[in-house]
Amino acid sequence: MSYEESLKAITLVADATLGVYTGVAGQPGSPQPHGGNQYRFVKVTGVGQAGLATGAGDAIGVVQNKPQGTGHAATVAFSGVSNVLTGGPISAGDGIKSDGTGKAVKATPVTDAALVVAIAIGTSTGVDQLIPALLV
Repeated sequence: MSYEESLKAITLVADATLGVYTGVAGQPGSPQPHGGNQYRFVKVTGVGQAGLATGAGDAIGVVQNKPQGTGHAATVAFSGVSNVLTGGPISAGDGIKSDGTGKAVKATPVTDAALVVAIAIGTSTGVDQLIPALLV
């Protein structure tokens, strides 16, 4: 099931933490894996610039594309339903925050309430899975 059509997004410039060359899957010389930093949480790192969120409550949205290097365009969703890359198990309905690498992790309701940036719509059983989440 897809929800991405309801996204609101802006375009920022990728910094060195976000822009990663992924190449084309199956082409000689392309690195593995090919996912880059797509569907990770990002933060503002400069004027019109975005980088991976650090988990300190600084996430502003989820990068939707794969910027291929520093200075390339990064489409950042800030409202709506987006896929997110998980950093651990998450259940539908859980509050989500960013970990230190921009991946989605379950937020503890009492201690992490101010860090919640999304609500899980899907369920993840582990790391590096894509689930839909409502950005808040």
